[in-house]
Amino acid sequence: MTMIQAILIAAGVVAGIGLLIGLILSIASIVMAVPKDERAEAVLEVLPGANCGACGYSGCSGYAEALSKGEAQVGLCTVGGEACAKDIAAVLGVEAKAMERQTAVVRCKGSLENTSYKAEYMGLESCLSASKIGGGLTACSYGCIGLGDCERVCPYDAIHVCDGVAVVNSDNCKACAICVKTCPRAIISLMPVKDAAVNLCSNKDKGGVTRKLCKVGCIGCKICEKNCPSKAIRVENNVALVNTAECIGCRECVGVCPQKCISFFDTSLLAEN
Repeated sequence: MTMIQAILIAAGVVAGIGLLIGLILSIASIVMAVPKDERAEAVLEVLPGANCGACGYSGCSGYAEALSKGEAQVGLCTVGGEACAKDIAAVLGVEAKAMERQTAVVRCKGSLENTSYKAEYMGLESCLSASKIGGGLTACSYGCIGLGDCERVCPYDAIHVCDGVAVVNSDNCKACAICVKTCPRAIISLMPVKDAAVNLCSNKDKGGVTRKLCKVGCIGCKICEKNCPSKAIRVENNVALVNTAECIGCRECVGVCPQKCISFFDTSLLAEN
């Protein structure tokens, strides 16, 4: 046998083995293929693809799969909003219920004018990092640290640090809750976009301590609670909490609050911006 013949035989053997393996893999892919859920695929097409997890599932694909199995409600995608809910309902052949728009709210008014820093911070420009050093650099151990972790993770340019405290632009906010999960102080929360009161303070210290830390900190005096005609406010752990579902928008609490930490979320302001 010549050298050329040996090479040709070896090449033929290799090619034959390759074809055999390819055939085996093709058959295996058909036999072991996971059937596609066409309804889930159709739902996934109308979802925004943010994969933020605000719906409570592992991204858009997880939510789509749960919807196709009837294990999830239609209106959970805050990013897609009501239009997305209607599209999903059309795919699944169900009725689309009206969605209540939400926005992130930073429950702190601790700007540089209202509070101060207890130390000079020279570390990483990160709220999470700063919070691990002596409880953070701000005088209030419950307030916004102001180093912009929430601003950096927001995919919609809806939150910015202004004068040392994070502020949300509700026009841009999609209520994806990424900033809520990122804030190490847990002072960002979602609330319905409605005419309602909101306490923009998260401090749980006693009133005398809070007064020394922040000019607009909640002192838990209960004046707002006593004057609320709808009983929508209660003071717990020295801080007033507003139940927006029960708030009738009378603004009584805003007027009587001695610290001016209760604000009114006026939806008319959104139309002006």
